[in-house]
Amino acid sequence: MFKRTLLALASFALAASALHAQAQYPTKPVTVIVPFAAGGPTDTVARQVAAVMSKSLGQQVLIENVGGAGGTIGVGKVISAPNDGYTLLLMHIGISTAPALYRTLKYDATKDLEPIGLITEVPMTLVANNNFPPKDIKELLSYVKSNKDKVSYANAGLGSASHLCGMLFMSAIETDLLTVGYKGTAPAMTDLVGGTVNLMCDQTTNTTSQIKGKSIKAYAVTSTTRVGALPDLPTLNEAGLKGFNVGVWHGLWAPKGTAKPIIDKVNAALQAALKDDGVKAKFADLGTAPEPVNRQTPEALRAHQAAEVAKWGPIIKKAGVYAD
Repeated sequence: MFKRTLLALASFALAASALHAQAQYPTKPVTVIVPFAAGGPTDTVARQVAAVMSKSLGQQVLIENVGGAGGTIGVGKVISAPNDGYTLLLMHIGISTAPALYRTLKYDATKDLEPIGLITEVPMTLVANNNFPPKDIKELLSYVKSNKDKVSYANAGLGSASHLCGMLFMSAIETDLLTVGYKGTAPAMTDLVGGTVNLMCDQTTNTTSQIKGKSIKAYAVTSTTRVGALPDLPTLNEAGLKGFNVGVWHGLWAPKGTAKPIIDKVNAALQAALKDDGVKAKFADLGTAPEPVNRQTPEALRAHQAAEVAKWGPIIKKAGVYAD
């Protein structure tokens, strides 16, 4: 009896301690893992949001870049982290394409993470180095088909947004181009600007300033409507690729089993950040906007992620693109 009483008291003490920790959360800096190189589009989104979330949480929200393997290394690091709310994940659409891309994925992101909320959906732009001959999208479509063996297409690595966009673009024009993979968006963009590679499809968060600064040329956007920050760019749908639509959504997650009070606090901080005028203005400059409030919830992210897994799986398998 005495032993059972001690065990019960110990269990009660542990539960009380856990509840106290949840109530006091956070008491130290929170780290958000971005599973891509610094300077890329997902990193840009993360840093804009984290700065304002820090104010709401009363602790610094730090960004840690853990690149490699299409984001799967960084995702895996968060999944294996303690579920105390101090390690979070900010990831994009790639979390839903990885199950089809990787033959031996060591986790199930739909089961091994707790969704916190959707952040933004970013349109993409088809861009080239300034010395690339085609002057507009019509010339580009004709040129790449006639010179497919001479045209190189850069992407940020297997499973990256630029990889997915390129795969769909080549499928839409029924032309395979020489694909050059990089370990992140930043090095790919550096080589594009420098003229080492010809083409790239990348998020407006990473290309808008480059386009406006005339360090690269732009042909079209991948959304179904034109982008406010780049109003002169036609859509690929307008250019004749009917139905072409690729947007890169971003979300925030915690390790599986993170307590609901912690999820709720982080979600409240996220929603506050997405209401911030400075964040909205910066997003607008980058060609995007915060997701509607009803999509900033854990439930909305969970449903969206599952739908995207179902959508992209057949597309990737049909293309026959895999990684070990």
